[in-house]
Amino acid sequence: MQDETVDPTALRGDCANCFGLCCVALPFARSADFAIDKPAGTPCPNLGEDHRCGIHARLRQKGFTGCTVYDCFGAGQKVSQVTFGGRDRSGASPADARRMNEVFPVVRQLHELLWYLAEAQGLPAARPVHADLRRSLARTEELTLLPPAELVALDVGSHRQDVNVLLLRTSELVRAGVGGRRKERRGADLMGARLKGADLHGANLRGACLIAADLTGADLRRADMIGADLRDADLTDADLTGAFFLTQPQLNAARGSAGTRVPGSLARPVHWTTPL
Repeated sequence: MQDETVDPTALRGDCANCFGLCCVALPFARSADFAIDKPAGTPCPNLGEDHRCGIHARLRQKGFTGCTVYDCFGAGQKVSQVTFGGRDRSGASPADARRMNEVFPVVRQLHELLWYLAEAQGLPAARPVHADLRRSLARTEELTLLPPAELVALDVGSHRQDVNVLLLRTSELVRAGVGGRRKERRGADLMGARLKGADLHGANLRGACLIAADLTGADLRRADMIGADLRDADLTDADLTGAFFLTQPQLNAARGSAGTRVPGSLARPVHWTTPL
């Protein structure tokens, strides 16, 4: 991702500079993803006084798979070090601590939009909307710097709709270069679908439910993957070269192999090649 406003490294979670916000602000329920129930605003029992997870290296073994497929897109360190100026909960009033919990999910949404906008801006095929993307990215970054009270009151949904117009246009421009009949699977229910070896080159998979789908050897080159649910999807030997709007959490939620081709901006999940 190339952009003059946001450093790509700032759009990845940096736990060393965060006060463990995702481990406090967010709720989770006992399920296949989490071993226990935890309400919003309550610290996870695995969170240490140093704001680090005490079982980080063993999350999957301990029943916290949900934590391994989550990324704040850099919102944690932004809220910790910028919005609240490096003041953690130990020195904050109860009101400020509550406000921190309220602000974090808002900034997380904005940082996710920054990730998509920055990626779109780096796609040559989207050149006709690069100027609009730059303006939208700059505006989104400005919103992340608002004071806590203004962030809590922000209509993120409205801003997301404006950004989505540009992301949709980006998708059309990128997939238009594929040629032929491009598959439209936007929002499709493909849970458990048998798509082994499927030709999904340039497909629109925005918001598609691909939970536990068999995508072994599938051609997903230059597919729009924004919001696609890949939990437990089998991407063994699939080709995701040039797939766009695909995030690290989506990959982390899927299964894959050493033969799976992933975009260069993302890392191959460790659990794809390492036994649990």
